Amino acid sequence: MNPVLWLLAGVVVIAIVAAIVWAGRRADAQLSAARQEMQQTIASQAQAVTSQINHLMTSVTQQLGQVRQELQSGVASTGKLASDAQIAMTRQLQESSETIRKISLQLGEVQQAGRDLSATSQTLQAVLGGAKTRGALGEMALDRLLEDALPRSAYETQYRFASTGAIVDAVVHSGERILSIDSKFPLEAYRRLIADGEGARKEFAQVVRKHADSVAEKYILPDEQTFDYALMFVPSEGVYYELVMTEDSKYGKLDEYCRMKRVFPVSPNTFYACLSAVAISLQGQKIEENARHLFASLAGLKKQFESFAEVYEKLGTHLRHAQQSYEDADSKLNRARNSLEQMSQGALPESGAKALEKATGE
Repeated sequence: MNPVLWLLAGVVVIAIVAAIVWAGRRADAQLSAARQEMQQTIASQAQAVTSQINHLMTSVTQQLGQVRQELQSGVASTGKLASDAQIAMTRQLQESSETIRKISLQLGEVQQAGRDLSATSQTLQAVLGGAKTRGALGEMALDRLLEDALPRSAYETQYRFASTGAIVDAVVHSGERILSIDSKFPLEAYRRLIADGEGARKEFAQVVRKHADSVAEKYILPDEQTFDYALMFVPSEGVYYELVMTEDSKYGKLDEYCRMKRVFPVSPNTFYACLSAVAISLQGQKIEENARHLFASLAGLKKQFESFAEVYEKLGTHLRHAQQSYEDADSKLNRARNSLEQMSQGALPESGAKALEKATGE
């Protein structure tokens, strides 16, 4: 190989090594400077951080002090609130205990009322089990409605007809006529209708028609001044509803059959409405009767007034005659008084002078 090339190669290698060494030293110097600058920066930042931490610690200490004071105050308030809450809770528990005690008493009363109601229901079932007791119950309801709606003089209960001896539950007097009212309570047929459904409706209709026929035959008696219709009182709204709704293919609607017999079924509500109308009619009759009495009294008063007018005219005539007599007497009295005055003065009165002239012929 050429020595020159070796020399050049050696120079190049030396130059490279020198450059590397110089670059390493320069990098060390820069690294050292960077390290110092970083240390200074870190120290400055650490000092700033330390200052901030100290400031933050001071602020936190102050805030913790405030929080401690507020916490102590809150604990004291909480203690008072807890005490008040305990007192209120104790009072509420006492009130709740009293309320529970009252509720227990009321539950006992309700249970007793339930037992009483059950006993009453059993008694009522026993009462309604017999036809006579049902009839008595219907009559009692009828009597009470009559008593509430009409004056006692307007109706009679257990009225006996003279021609047949039949006794109707009640009659209402309207002028010279009476309205027959009989209570019917087909409860057994109604119960079977409720229990068996439509299968027992035919039997229910037969029982009601039988009652209507009986009322029409026994209590519509025009010869004894009854109206040509009567009322059949049904003391149950449920029974009355079924009566109105019942219909069969042979007789049609049950209530229409009753009306055809001139028997009008009424329930407690509708019967009271009928009695109210009767009461109004009775009031009208009473007003009419009072008007007749008033007219009769006015006729008598007119006669008395005419008699008084005659007496008054006679009295006027007598008074006028007395007035005339008084005036004549007064005139004569005045003339006598004048004559006496003339005589007291020594002169003859005018009448005396005339008499003397006639006597002497002058």
